[in-house]
Amino acid sequence: MKERIIKGVAGLFVLLSILLSIYVNQNWLWFTGFVGVNLFQSSITQWCLLGDILKKIGVRD
Repeated sequence: MKERIIKGVAGLFVLLSILLSIYVNQNWLWFTGFVGVNLFQSSITQWCLLGDILKKIGVRD
């Protein structure tokens, strides 16, 4: 469940930042890059801040 939420939030953030870059300002693409860097970092270190937050609020694996 937790992994599904993390993937959903990451996908939502990417889509939202792309839409914002098209309709508001292209600097929103930095947010897309930030999400990508965090996903890459998570794959290397096996640590995810959102995963820790979800764990603390009681979301099960």
